[in-house]
Amino acid sequence: MKENILIIPSNPSEMLCRMIESAVEDNNMLRIYDITDDCDLSNKNILLAIELNSIGTNNNLNLILDKLTQKGLDSLMNSKASILIHSNYNNFTKTYAQQVIYLMNRLGCRFPGRPIVEANENLDNFIAMQKIFNLPLEEILLMKSQELGRKLFSEQEFYRNKNVVAIHSSNKETSNTLMLWEMVKNNLGDLYVKDINLGNGKITDCRGCGYKTCKYFGKQSKCYYGGIIVEEVYPSILDSSTIVFLCPNYNDMLTANIVATINRLTALFRKTKFYDKRVFGVVVSGYSGSDALSKQLISSLNINKTFELPPYFSLEVTANDPGYINKIPNIQTIAKNFADNIKKDLYLS
Repeated sequence: MKENILIIPSNPSEMLCRMIESAVEDNNMLRIYDITDDCDLSNKNILLAIELNSIGTNNNLNLILDKLTQKGLDSLMNSKASILIHSNYNNFTKTYAQQVIYLMNRLGCRFPGRPIVEANENLDNFIAMQKIFNLPLEEILLMKSQELGRKLFSEQEFYRNKNVVAIHSSNKETSNTLMLWEMVKNNLGDLYVKDINLGNGKITDCRGCGYKTCKYFGKQSKCYYGGIIVEEVYPSILDSSTIVFLCPNYNDMLTANIVATINRLTALFRKTKFYDKRVFGVVVSGYSGSDALSKQLISSLNINKTFELPPYFSLEVTANDPGYINKIPNIQTIAKNFADNIKKDLYLS
């Protein structure tokens, strides 16, 4: 059994205190307000309770994450974490949580699907849920906090098959991203890998169908707009335990086809949650900004669409001119290490 850790980096508001109480229930918790040199946070269940300041950050938590990074990129190895986060404003909760998840994941921490409960000013972010549960907003918040804690502290494990699907919309002849993926794929051993090329600009984005329409098609594992998303992407995701998004960075944004694909997963999500599936990213930038795309994958797929985020989920490389990926020192070793991480995590699950 992993030790349960509650990190409270600054004085929590009354609202955050109630969220903590709901999430912790009767679990034994070691409460931490700062970390020392001899503090070991590996192989733990970690619940972070974050109170944001007026500019949407938590300075004490930033210092904690800096200390953990200086201790080494394995300082959170084999740990699993979730986040309670409160702000007195309508902004910041998701973007700061996204940043924290990204930094902790780089230290070896796993995040289950939908790992945050966020409470913003007036709890406006729960209004949509109120239509479903017909409860006061705060009751819904505390119910979701309780669910978060139970998911974090449970020892539930999912069956993982050896099927991997890689989704991209790149040109094989010129794409550094695809060339890097080929290096990774060559080291995946006995895993079954299927590549899906979304094509160039052919994906119809989500048009925001009404809830009933979306749910109707989702129950059939379909979407109103059909096409390659329904014919290839949906079945492959359902059949795979591991999904890899191949993401070239052109303007510090995921490409249009990748965004459209993620948006179109909503119909399938109406029927099937993705807690048992892992997401990885391969991001290649011409200049900088790979972390921006990795965080977009975290927000859209881990926080929103419930895909699990395994340790070191994103491989980030800088390569500009076509074929430059092959000139990067030790690139074959980098690719092999990423492939080994995919395999190791699969066999541990």
